[in-house]
Amino acid sequence: MDQQYRGNSGASFLATRDDPAPLFSAEAVSGKNEIARLSLGDYIGKWVILFFYPSNFTAV
Repeated sequence: MDQQYRGNSGASFLATRDDPAPLFSAEAVSGKNEIARLSLGDYIGKWVILFFYPSNFTAV
């Protein structure tokens, strides 16, 4: 894929089957209710399932 996602820079990413995911970092709430910094690069070579939901399943 020629495009790279750079946060809010205006670039976009449309995932299709077999495309690698763009590298990113984000803050997340851990199982201990602590804020943790996650980077997709930490999981290179491993299977990853990303479960994302905005605002705790509220209607968006």
